Amino acid sequence: MPLRARIAAALVLLYAQPVSRIVRLTTDDVIDDETTVTARLGDPPSPLPEPVADLMRAYMQFRQHLPYASSRSSQWLFPGRQPGQPMDPVSLQVHLREIGVPPQRGRTSAVRQLVLQAPAPVIAKALGYYDKTATRLVTEAGETWSRYAPGVHQR
Repeated sequence: MPLRARIAAALVLLYAQPVSRIVRLTTDDVIDDETTVTARLGDPPSPLPEPVADLMRAYMQFRQHLPYASSRSSQWLFPGRQPGQPMDPVSLQVHLREIGVPPQRGRTSAVRQLVLQAPAPVIAKALGYYDKTATRLVTEAGETWSRYAPGVHQR
């Protein structure tokens, strides 16, 4: 299974990232401090669990050996064939489908699961979603978090 597709699948299935956002990530969005690998998907950067962190480290090494010289020097995490351009989102969707990951349904399932585990505003901020989108997904998933009050609670 191609490493690029495995990394993209992890970002879709674990962090509910749309393919259009995944292809816009840069190498600067991946932070490896030798202990933890994080990805800037929202604020704060999201830690990658150990199996995915190892895959990301391997992918970052693999990028140095891409067949296109323009891709090796590119800052895009998923460089395209055209110099200075990211990978086409449709191409990445095809790769994901080939390995059995339906991007839209996988992303929807992931975000629905995440909003059941934490309040929508928290998930929205961590994953770079709009609050309204996360709130709509919470309602669809059946959890309201109606008693959660985001923000600083000091008197």
